[in-house]
Amino acid sequence: MFDRMFRSYKPLIAIPAAITLLALLLVVFHGLNESVDLRGGALAELTLEKSISGPELESLLKGELGLDDVKVLSVTGKRATVQFGTDVDVVRVSDALKGTATINSYKSVGPVLSKQALNQIYWAVGFAFLFMSITVFIVFRDPIPSIAIILAAASDIIIAVGGMSLFGIPLSLASVGAILMLIGYSVDTDILLTTRILKQRKGDINQRALGAMKTGLTMSISAIASMTALYLVTVFLMPEAQVLSNIAAVLIIGLLADIITTWLMNLGILRWYLEVKA
Repeated sequence: MFDRMFRSYKPLIAIPAAITLLALLLVVFHGLNESVDLRGGALAELTLEKSISGPELESLLKGELGLDDVKVLSVTGKRATVQFGTDVDVVRVSDALKGTATINSYKSVGPVLSKQALNQIYWAVGFAFLFMSITVFIVFRDPIPSIAIILAAASDIIIAVGGMSLFGIPLSLASVGAILMLIGYSVDTDILLTTRILKQRKGDINQRALGAMKTGLTMSISAIASMTALYLVTVFLMPEAQVLSNIAAVLIIGLLADIITTWLMNLGILRWYLEVKA
């Protein structure tokens, strides 16, 4: 089955390319939900004094504060998380919640700090990708395999960001950290594949690719399993640890994308390159 798939590899390259394009269109037209860290506003962690649903709590706060940009992110048991689109005085929020809930923590971010954080994100992702690309070119010293690795890593990031847009995962400093981690995860599997294909002399191309796939899939599945466990624990047992669940969700999407981009797109490009070179 692997040999048959490998012989008809060229159409398979189109699958990750199409998914990447769809993810890019999703980000462009649907956008991303930015966290308080990046767009400014306030985030309040509450302890509920009486039973109330998320829509009821949201309606109460909008009416008492006279604001439209209020969103209840979660209500779990006696805990709730509320996001305000504008910087609201904590005393006003406390008065509006009197008899309904008390404030455990309150984080307020002004527009200046949020703009600085967004700029830092652009620089961090840009420099990480730049230095990763330079390292790949230095290691392989061959433009086509190097471009294939960089293209696969870029596709992983685009698909992960598209998944964030689709599932409503907020863009925050934490989720950007997950994207930076994803660059490392993606390059690991792509370098493994490229090294086995180009530098190993034992066996034919199919055998080298199959050996790399066994190792690479073991790495990816192990990472996905650990991130899934983290996500389930934080969602069901530790709902207040929303940062960890967001990181885990971004990594799960990106690692699933990495399986497709590495073993369909990158492997196909390498086979194509070796055929032309021969």
